[in-house]
Amino acid sequence: MILVIAEKPSVARDIARVLKCSRKEGWFESAAHQVTWALGHLVTLKEPDEVDERYKKWRKEDLPILPEEIGTKVIAKTRSQFSLVKKLMNDKAVTRVVSATDAGREGELIFRLIYEQAGCKKPVDRLWISSLTDAAIREGFDALKPASAYDGLYQSALCRSQADWLVGMNASRAFTLQYNVLLSVGRVQTPTLAILVEREREIRAFVPQDFFTLTANFGDYTGQWFDRKASDERTAHRILKKEQTEAIQKAVKGQTGTITKADTQPKRELPPQLFDLTSLQREANRALGFTADKTLKVAQSLYEGKKALTYPRTDSRYLPNDMIPRVSKALSSLPDTYQPHVAAMPRKDGKLPYSRRIFDDAKVSDHHAIIPTPQKADPGKFTADERALYDLVVRRFIAAFYPAFEYDQTTVITEVAGEPFKSTGRVVTKEGWKAVIPPARKKGQEEEETSLPALSVGDTRAVKSTKLKQDTTKPPAPHTDASLLARMERPGAQVEDEELMETLKKAGLGTPATRAATIERLIQVGYAKRRGKVISATEKGERLIDVVPEEIASPVMTGKWEQALEEIARGERDPKRFMDGIRRLSSFLVEDALKEKKPVDFPGEVRTARGKVKPVSTAKVLEGIACPVCGKPVQETDRAFGCSDWKNGCNFTLWKNAFSRVKGPMLNEGIVRLLLLQGEVRGSSGVLRVRDGQLSFTPNQQDTPSHTVPLRYVRQEKPANEGKPARKPAARRTTKKPKP
Repeated sequence: MILVIAEKPSVARDIARVLKCSRKEGWFESAAHQVTWALGHLVTLKEPDEVDERYKKWRKEDLPILPEEIGTKVIAKTRSQFSLVKKLMNDKAVTRVVSATDAGREGELIFRLIYEQAGCKKPVDRLWISSLTDAAIREGFDALKPASAYDGLYQSALCRSQADWLVGMNASRAFTLQYNVLLSVGRVQTPTLAILVEREREIRAFVPQDFFTLTANFGDYTGQWFDRKASDERTAHRILKKEQTEAIQKAVKGQTGTITKADTQPKRELPPQLFDLTSLQREANRALGFTADKTLKVAQSLYEGKKALTYPRTDSRYLPNDMIPRVSKALSSLPDTYQPHVAAMPRKDGKLPYSRRIFDDAKVSDHHAIIPTPQKADPGKFTADERALYDLVVRRFIAAFYPAFEYDQTTVITEVAGEPFKSTGRVVTKEGWKAVIPPARKKGQEEEETSLPALSVGDTRAVKSTKLKQDTTKPPAPHTDASLLARMERPGAQVEDEELMETLKKAGLGTPATRAATIERLIQVGYAKRRGKVISATEKGERLIDVVPEEIASPVMTGKWEQALEEIARGERDPKRFMDGIRRLSSFLVEDALKEKKPVDFPGEVRTARGKVKPVSTAKVLEGIACPVCGKPVQETDRAFGCSDWKNGCNFTLWKNAFSRVKGPMLNEGIVRLLLLQGEVRGSSGVLRVRDGQLSFTPNQQDTPSHTVPLRYVRQEKPANEGKPARKPAARRTTKKPKP
């Protein structure tokens, strides 16, 4: 008898169906196989107090916690399932075991911990599949490998788990004890938080700068003035002084321009590559507004439940060469909606176009890119979210086999009174892959480039009119799931050291499978918050980065650790050497936390019944800012700015989100300080003004305010229903019998 252990009941059912097993109490069985399941992790690492009783209390003198061995334990709430799996594993009738947990680092750890905790000694084979269709499962069982082939992956998974335990337990306790507030510090979550804090401070430190642009209308085309000497072509059209702009405008008015350059170049854009998990999460966030966590859950549902997509937790954007026949079948099995695109796909002698951007054995390790399975799917049976994500994957899959998008780009320079004006235009010559994935246009976005008339050097055009426009430089955009995932995937992208950047190309923060959970964890513990698509650091998150050392906050440093784990999985690094380094890091973090308490105050907070952390509103007095109503100091809470003398009746209040509904700025200390001292603040989105007891916001390109709020807060009283009887409250339904 061969025992097959899947990670989830749903996967066990699929495997049992293929092996023709019937249902038993807690497993499936045939003459040759038994199939049972874990419920995710059944075994985990012990808590510190389970390793040693003295760690039950958090004390500085007990740190660092560096046990020789971190034991494992059965998770209490799934103990009954573990007992069943253990009984089947050690049954005399079972001669071999097949590990059929998810084909990845975490899945490998789940099985190995169960196997060791159960004390099983029987030989083990590994089922490694990227799809849960019947055909893929059968192929997987025909190609079983001994579990020893994945020993490196297991060692990598175990090192990752123990490293997170050592760093988390030691650093969290040390910083919590030192600052008297619950602080969660982690090997991956803390450098991810550092990325958010860095962007938050860049935005806060940003000083907007006004600039002007000048456009000339030549009748059948327009051109924008630019500075020939500018070092950055992207900002060459900006003029910093209005007087200079007006002088150029006056000089060219009514003049005739001569074309000094008319150059047309053919351009091409290759189709986007197939999705791995991170690129799918980024695109789903951009196009559908999905969070990274939601994308993973929907993709997992399409993989496990609908059998419509291949394994989603992959870091490869390529397919192995031996998948060409399966790819052809997957294309022909796509729903009818997509068949016109499949039929229009260019082929040679009836065969798919071959490209190393799609098929490359060297760039596929554990799993290939995410593609549709060859099993016929019915999107009508999907949820709306599943349908939308499936559409993204299918269109990317088809487009990968299409030719490049091609166009002719024309650049024309017209000189008027010695001043140059640039015009650009494009003419599409071959739609290529954009016939499958039409370009998304943002709301209100104008056509970037239009076609230009036939123009030649020496042609002349009279200036019909000119348009002077005032604009403002914009701060760095706050992070979204998409941009944060990009930074987590490439933490070395902003490193100046070229050699180090090259080393970090494959060293991300966490893995594609864990990044979504890291982002959600930061929000859960109160270090980050969401507002629409935007993810930003909270005050508590910023304070934590202020107190932890670079060794744990640096995305680059953690990227190197992740690279080391990959090397362990490939058998290229000694696990013991890695863990020795983690132990040294844990000791250093404890020493750094306890040697000196930095002058940093953390905001108060409470924990909700669901485990989420919410800040307690504590007021901070802002030095040097007087209340415009009574002259007393102004204070800041988590939601508003107001008068510190509010208890005695002063009702000056500015809500931080007062202008969020009209796309205005969130009020912060810097903005409020300037407002109350100068009466006006000009930013990237518009102008804030304090006048006649009112605060107004006027967006750029508008002359009148879009929203105005009073400086004095007046509670709105609900109008009384005069002359109307009070509505009788609806009776509550109850299943209980009335008392006699």
